[in-house]
Amino acid sequence: MKKEFLLIIFCFIIITFLVVGINFKPKDAPIDTNTQQDYRTISDTVQKGETAIDIFRKHNLDPGILFEMKEACADIYKLGEVYPDHRYKIALGDMNRINSFDYWIDDDSILNITRTESGFSAEKIAVEYEKRIRHVGGVIRDNLISSIGEGRENLMLALNLSDIFAWDIDFTTDLRNDDKFKIVVEGLYLNGEFKKYGDILSAEFINNGVTYSAYKFEYNGKAHYYGEDGKSLRKAFLKAPLSFRRISSRFSNGRFHPVLKIYRPHHGLDYAAPAGTPVSAVSDGTINFSGYKGQYGKLVVIRHANGWKTYYGHLSRINRGVKKGLKVEQGQVIGYVGATGLATGPHLHYEIRIGNKAVNPLVVKLPRGESIPKTLMAEFKQSKNQMDSRLASIAPAVLAFAAKSSKIYSGKTDGHKF
Repeated sequence: MKKEFLLIIFCFIIITFLVVGINFKPKDAPIDTNTQQDYRTISDTVQKGETAIDIFRKHNLDPGILFEMKEACADIYKLGEVYPDHRYKIALGDMNRINSFDYWIDDDSILNITRTESGFSAEKIAVEYEKRIRHVGGVIRDNLISSIGEGRENLMLALNLSDIFAWDIDFTTDLRNDDKFKIVVEGLYLNGEFKKYGDILSAEFINNGVTYSAYKFEYNGKAHYYGEDGKSLRKAFLKAPLSFRRISSRFSNGRFHPVLKIYRPHHGLDYAAPAGTPVSAVSDGTINFSGYKGQYGKLVVIRHANGWKTYYGHLSRINRGVKKGLKVEQGQVIGYVGATGLATGPHLHYEIRIGNKAVNPLVVKLPRGESIPKTLMAEFKQSKNQMDSRLASIAPAVLAFAAKSSKIYSGKTDGHKF
């Protein structure tokens, strides 16, 4: 009986100790941060003149952590270089502790910095867009860019279109009012909202009554544009030594107004253009002459395959390193428009010579590019036929409307997703 009583007393003491122990909490006991963390997210854009340190101070964040984050992403992106209107997002835990930092580097990539047990880790993440096919068509009024429409995305679409046909059309001098264009292009969407244009899939341009077609086709892991016959639009020689893209980029308001006029001297073409306009090599080759030469002023001569030479005269300056013997690539800037030598105003004198005989650059037949392999022609034709159907769906009535209003028609997406 006594033993049973002692056992009961012992059990009572144990139970009492456990109950008291569970409810007892010393005044200095640490708070359970897992249940009382204050999570929040900051989403904002970089303001004009702001630096990364300014952003940290604005949101009452520890500037000392910024140094650790910069080290973590040093091989990926310089976090000290942030630009106005670029977005960023900061995820915070308790006591404003940074858990992650996202910065939109550009439209296609995000810098992500995440806290780990050992510090911070960083990576560049590609923005995942939803792709839909869009149809665009219009009529030329004055110039290509103003005909496609205002806004950065329409500007980029115009420049990309000019790049595709750069071997056949000089967009600074060849365009005529009432020229027509049709474009089948990727539309890139984020959260259901159109953000920008992607790759042009096919295009048709009617210039001065002549129809030019382009179809994007990929093989051997590379995509290029081809004509209806399966031959590459990329030729050995560009149509012009002045790049429409480079000229257009000089106008900050995003619209291109023709400033180039063309003259036809006996031995070449004279492009009147603002001093400082970049001049590009029209084809791969080797510098044959670089310097000052009489009436030509500052002159660059490039030797190409099969005895072809091109002359670029009256330059204001020649690019550093462009000297005899240097190999240059098609599209590489070799100098800038000027008025040196016998010139009454800034312009580029451009010549093509074959075996030292001058030929007219406007009519000379330029060497063609490569063709799609015969084994892939059936696949190309199938893709071409699909694109032709889409191009045909951009009706003449739509183009007439565009001509009447002097504005672009941008067709709604057909719902097709990639």
